[in-house]
Amino acid sequence: MTLRVLLADDQALVRTGFRLILERVPGLEVVGEAQNGEQAVELAKRLRPDVTLMDIRMPLVDGLAATRRLAGPDVEDPLRVLVVTTFDLDELVHEALCAGACGFLLKDAGPGLLVEAVHAAANGEALVSPSITTRLLAHFTATSAKRRARRADPALTHRELEVVKAVARGRTNAEITGELTISLSTVKTHLASIQRKIAARNRTEIAVWAWESGLVR
Repeated sequence: MTLRVLLADDQALVRTGFRLILERVPGLEVVGEAQNGEQAVELAKRLRPDVTLMDIRMPLVDGLAATRRLAGPDVEDPLRVLVVTTFDLDELVHEALCAGACGFLLKDAGPGLLVEAVHAAANGEALVSPSITTRLLAHFTATSAKRRARRADPALTHRELEVVKAVARGRTNAEITGELTISLSTVKTHLASIQRKIAARNRTEIAVWAWESGLVR
């Protein structure tokens, strides 16, 4: 099955570079390009790509606002948006994740990580550049007001809590199966149950919930 990707970046050279990287990989197809946030929202809603690569700094509508309109908490049928940017700022990463982004990648991460992030987003998983994952979550949850609000017990089982902690540390489903000695289908079942119980829509929101709840330090 071919994964359809939309590119949203105000720099033509960046879009061309991403297209060359992605279309060399079997099963990946770039279905459109947007040069500003307004165009990105319009194309994404019309084309319904599997993944949208979204820059943050763009004219008309910035990438964060565009992400919120496509994948935010109030969107009934959210799309999968992967933010790719040159700005390694904790505030931007946190805001992007809160806006509904399923991942955050720096443009200098390299072709391999870009392709991996696209596949992760399409599979409902999340990938955040390793250099900022732990720093980001630890910094923003240490003093978060939401931390107290989210301490209500969602009645997670012991095994579900183990899965939550693994997700918060950036483990993939395959890695979780090895660590907890359970099957892949069991991991997926636990994840579905966790998302329902804590009202999370994806792995990123599970990870943020875990850090904000103090389950991971």
